[in-house]
Amino acid sequence: MEVRAYARHIPMSAQKVRRVVDLVRGMDVESALEMLRFMPNAAARPVEKVVRSAMANAEENAGLSRDNLYIAAITADEGAGVMPGKGRRPRFGGRGRYRPIRKRSSHITVVLDELSEE
Repeated sequence: MEVRAYARHIPMSAQKVRRVVDLVRGMDVESALEMLRFMPNAAARPVEKVVRSAMANAEENAGLSRDNLYIAAITADEGAGVMPGKGRRPRFGGRGRYRPIRKRSSHITVVLDELSEE
């Protein structure tokens, strides 16, 4: 049985989040959380929160044991073109030109599944 959790509009580029996400894909939940806890990347904190949320969803809504869970799929997609509210900040480039600063965001999706007994 699959259990999902989402985190949307994380104020970080998806490229930075994918570096962390690729390391924990396919791991069991307990070892993934342990790994994320000691990772120096700033993207590890939001990824850890989403994995914990998916684990709580699995325990409460589906009645699954946390010992048998593993990360079946985890993705980091680009959010809106620019952050909501902040938008494009002005930055003036060379020769009087305008260069917008894009505040990128990302969406993290975690899918947990139960290990089979085989």
